Amino acid sequence: MQREVTTVWNRCLNVIREIVPEQSFNTWFEPIVPLRLNGHVLTIQVPSEFFYEWLEENFVHALRKALDTAIGRDGQLEYSIIVDKGNEQNRPLTVNVPTTKSTHTSKPDNVNPDILKSPFLLKDLDSLTLDSYLNPSYTFDNYVEGDCNRLARSAGYAVAERPGITSFNPLMIYGGVGLGKTHLVQAIGNFIKNNNQNKFVLYVTSEKFTNQFLNAVRSDGIRDFTAFYMQVDVLVIDDVQFLQKKEKTQEIFFHIFNHLHQSGKQIIMTSDRAPRALDGLEDRLLSRFKWGLSADLQTPDLETRIVIIQKKLQAEGIYIDANVIEYLAHSVNTNVRELEGVMVSLMAQASLNRREIDLELAKQTLRNIVVDSEREVTIDSVQEAVASYFNVTIADLKAKSRKRELVHPRQVAMYLAKEKTDLSLKSIGYHFGGRDHSTVIHAVQTISDLVAKHPETREIVEKLKAMFK
Repeated sequence: MQREVTTVWNRCLNVIREIVPEQSFNTWFEPIVPLRLNGHVLTIQVPSEFFYEWLEENFVHALRKALDTAIGRDGQLEYSIIVDKGNEQNRPLTVNVPTTKSTHTSKPDNVNPDILKSPFLLKDLDSLTLDSYLNPSYTFDNYVEGDCNRLARSAGYAVAERPGITSFNPLMIYGGVGLGKTHLVQAIGNFIKNNNQNKFVLYVTSEKFTNQFLNAVRSDGIRDFTAFYMQVDVLVIDDVQFLQKKEKTQEIFFHIFNHLHQSGKQIIMTSDRAPRALDGLEDRLLSRFKWGLSADLQTPDLETRIVIIQKKLQAEGIYIDANVIEYLAHSVNTNVRELEGVMVSLMAQASLNRREIDLELAKQTLRNIVVDSEREVTIDSVQEAVASYFNVTIADLKAKSRKRELVHPRQVAMYLAKEKTDLSLKSIGYHFGGRDHSTVIHAVQTISDLVAKHPETREIVEKLKAMFK
């Protein structure tokens, strides 16, 4: 049995080796251990959830081709993820996860294939069977709730429990880039799919919807396209702002929207702005977007960012000190996606360099991420520049000392941090020895007054600013 699974996996590797670069092959495929072959299901062991997610995000097509060659079109892949490496007394703890992107799924119930043709089949085949196109890793359990998203999350959960029945139809989730819109609407979709076997849920981006419509026009498949979408029970459409100025696409979407809404089907949408700010959409469509509930997602506050980091670490089975978590939460305050990106980079740095995740590695990772951005200035670069100019140490800037020769540089550094970074007053105070935000306000006001009244202070500040350009 072991010889058979090894033989099958070696066939897969031969195919993959021809597709992916040598360095990628060595990094991502050599560590994989083939575990078992049960019928058409091949189980492979990977060292972490991060490893599994990277394979699915970056090498799914190579894996699919390898399975086709080694097992056949019915071949499926299952990952055994090591959660705890164990010790001599206890065996390693693993969890099995069936692949979601490189295997087939079954057709939804109550759909007659003779009269229904999926627009996903009209061109650029993503799947050979009807699929919800939901990412099962997006759930309510791993969606961190905070003041920034409480209304949207609560409304989403209400819709998930009673799709098409609540007054939140349609449900519009809007907000800036990386705030978790896609995660939330897919969590709704996954909840409905898992708890209502008779409902067909479909997730599609507006860009994909537009391309399908254009393919349908070219192939004389408008009837099939419309019939398919009108039989969906829950339609999740992402980034509806991309329907702007696409008149024909808006027209077909208008008819599909009307039919679904009148039939008691649930419609869920996301946008990067509120419905009232969506220029380029027909008034009749915009008015329908306002029939239900529009809920916004805002930038996560400090406490929410800390919980997001803790959740990510927990999922990866990694422990780091609380002071490192707090440093990251204070330093990255833009959006969830960037925060998670920093966490992935930090874990990759620690893994590749075989280092513990400590404060120094966190600072180094942040410095590497923003090094190519001319407009971004970090709190660390401000402190380094000021310390160097005034011939003091960074530790002096953070110390409790109230000596005048240290207070003035410290206030200048706080002033520049407020002006050159996006950090909140609370976060700036944290980086200067855990001072209160009122101390930062006083420092900023003091230096502002000196810049206005004293040319020598103005000259110092301008010189320091020039160092960041």
